[in-house]
Amino acid sequence: MTEVTIRIPDELKELALMKKINWQLVVSKKINEELERLARLERIVAKSKLTEKDVQELSDEINLSLAK
Repeated sequence: MTEVTIRIPDELKELALMKKINWQLVVSKKINEELERLARLERIVAKSKLTEKDVQELSDEINLSLAK
């Protein structure tokens, strides 16, 4: 198992220490959720037939439309 160090801003540190929360469980759950989200995204992208150029052109068109 990998060990991770997390820095908590000073303004939140007192609150984080005050609550009886299993921070290891909370952080582990969030990391797992993010890894699952990234795995789903990777599976979707792997099926795509778009090239990077296609994606950039589509992105530019969307940005232009949003700007209007």
